[in-house]
This record gives sequence, C-alpha cells and structure tokens, in this order.
Amino acid sequence: MRDRLTGTAVRRGTGRYYACTAISTLATSYYLNYLFFHLRDRFGFGNRENLAAAALHGSLYMVSAWQAGRFAERRGFRTSLLLGSSGLVLVMIAGALAPTARVEILTLASYSLVLLLIWPALEALVIQGEPSSRVPHVVGLYNCTWSGSAAIAYFTGGDLYARFGDGAVFWLPAVLFAGQALFILSWPRDARPMRTDAHEAAVTDAVRSDARHAPHATRPGVARVFLRLAWVANPFSYVAMYTLLAVMPGLVAHLGIPAGRVGVFCSVWMFGRLAAFIVLWQWTGWHYRFGWLAGGSVVLLVSFVFVLTVPTLLVIVLAQAVFGFACGLMYYSSLFYAMDVGEAPGEHGGLHEAAIGAGIAAGPAVGALSLALVPNVPHAGAMAVTALLGAGLAAMLGIWHRRPRGVPAPRA
Repeated sequence: MRDRLTGTAVRRGTGRYYACTAISTLATSYYLNYLFFHLRDRFGFGNRENLAAAALHGSLYMVSAWQAGRFAERRGFRTSLLLGSSGLVLVMIAGALAPTARVEILTLASYSLVLLLIWPALEALVIQGEPSSRVPHVVGLYNCTWSGSAAIAYFTGGDLYARFGDGAVFWLPAVLFAGQALFILSWPRDARPMRTDAHEAAVTDAVRSDARHAPHATRPGVARVFLRLAWVANPFSYVAMYTLLAVMPGLVAHLGIPAGRVGVFCSVWMFGRLAAFIVLWQWTGWHYRFGWLAGGSVVLLVSFVFVLTVPTLLVIVLAQAVFGFACGLMYYSSLFYAMDVGEAPGEHGGLHEAAIGAGIAAGPAVGALSLALVPNVPHAGAMAVTALLGAGLAAMLGIWHRRPRGVPAPRA
C-alpha cells in the first residue's frame, strides 16, 4: 500500500500505533485535565493546592523521562506499552478508592512515573522502519493525532464529569487503559527493541532533507542556535500550559460557567494548538525564522495574561485560541530543530523530555509559591508566572543577540 500524500510505501500495522496514541491521549487527558476539578470538589483544593499538585507531576515526569526510553529500548516497545497501560489501570483504581487527599496525591505521583512507559515507546514505534522521505509526514501526523485526541477529551470531559460525577476521572481512563492493554496483547511480536541512536539518526536525516528547503538551514551554526532558542521556548510554553490547567477549576467557578459547559470552554486552547500543528505540518515557511519564535513567545505571554486576568468571557475564549496556537509553535519548533541538529541525538532527546518536565514543574511551583507568600494580592500567581515567562523571552533574546557570526539576522 502507498501513501496518497507522499507516494511512498506505508508500513503494515502502523495504524495500531496511531490508535494506541489516540487511546492513551484520551485516557491521560480525561484523568489529568479533570483531576484538578476532582481535587477541588472532593477535597476543597484551591488554586494554590492544585498548582502544587501540578508541580509535583512535572517534577516526577522530569525524573521519569530520563529512564523510560532506555527501558523501552532494552526490554522492547511492546513490553513497555503493555506494562505502562496495565500499571495505569491499577493507578486509576487506586485513585478511585483513595480516601484522603494525601493518598490521591500519591496516586498522582504514581501516574507521573508510570506514564512515561508509554510515550517514548509509541514515538519510536510510529517512526521505526519508515523511509526517510516519510518521516516528517509521520511526525506531523503523530502530533496531530495526540493533540486532536487531547482536545476531544477536554471538550467532552466536562459533560461526562457533570453527568457521572468526579468518579469518571478514574473509571473512564481505567476502562480505556484496560482496553489498550488487551489491544496490545493482540499485536504480533514485531515491536522489537531498536537502538535509540539509529532511530533518531533516521529522523534527523529525514528532517535535514526537509530543512534544506528552509532559507537559512545550511548556514554554519544556524541549527544549533535555533535549537537553543527552541529549548528555551518549549519549556516555557509548558510553564504557561500547566499553570492554566491547574487554575481552570477556579477560573470557571469565578466566571460562573455551568458544569456541563466546562469542557467546551476549557478546551478552546487545545483546539488552537491542534490548528498550529496542522498548519506547521503542511507549511515550512516558519523554519529558521527567529521572528516566528520570538513573536510566538510574546503572543504566548500576552494571551496567558488575558486568559487569567480579563474577566470577559469572549476575550478569554479568543485569548485561549491564540494561546494554544503559540503553544503549538513552541512545541513543533523544539521537535524540528532537535531533529535537524544531528549531534548527540540521544542526548538531545533526553534533554527535550526533561526540559518539558521542568516547565511543567516550574510554572505551577512559582504560581503556588506566590499564592502562599502573598495570598491577598489579586492575580499574584498569574503575575509571578508571567514574570517567569518574561524571563524566558529575555533568555531567547540574549541567545539570539549572542549568536555567532555567520548566523543571519531574521528576514522580513
């Protein structure tokens, strides 16, 4: 069979990897996105406590990211996926039965560690064995699959939460993970371990070929400068995203949004991110344009402020859409430039995942700390996280200002 878009041969069985990506994303999004609502409704968590929980998740994600990919490489991608899916079924059951907030937080900690058994294995399986000409297309399709599933989960989750109660936060993901484990058991044993360096080298070669059409890709030092820029930009987008996720329950309560409409309101930014992935997948004019990264960072900061401080529903909805598009640009940039550098790709991949975890932890941690120190200051958490985002933008400008000779200034 041949791909209608690229004309190249399509590997048999790849559909199951995309299906697994969609199932995993639906399950994890139903849990994590609505966990903060569950903690509010069951245990009385406010913004400060939810932000602290999100910071814990990010810290453990960062730790787990270093080891999970190595485990999948040694033991096999299918094995890693099966253990991750089965383990998360048990975690969800434990969360449903948790009698206290402390046990619930321990459940979140377990989830954060087990989760990484799934994603590195899936990412490797999606690309494994693909011809270099198809890899950019495959990466784009993978990004659209998980981001689209995340948006759907957030969009529909509010109605499910309102209809079936906060227990749905656990039993729905448990059912999905259990079904996924059974699905993986039906796979043939062809998902063998593959060396990470060979896998990432194949990806790098493909994206290098694609990047030759970018205006500055072959100039000395360009790729490394843009990689450093994207490594700053992407974690700071996660600073903003997970801060927003943690405070969404408080925001919708303040706006008086009915429970059944929460998902419609809260998912706007995720659909904005999906739109960014689709556009950036099909159009390469943003490659090696500093203006896109810098402008995206400014838009991210401003839209974040608007979402959390402007008490007008229409403004918040529009700001969410813009915010999501900026987040998509940051993520896709980090992925693309990491692939294009080609030096120590395994190290780059580990740094990429760990940097995401650092962003997930840093934003909520700063927000929670500021609310603890100055609880009576309006929007204290938002202002502190905004200052952190400003520091990220300043760091990007500093990297660009100190770029080596031969790296061109941005074109209009």
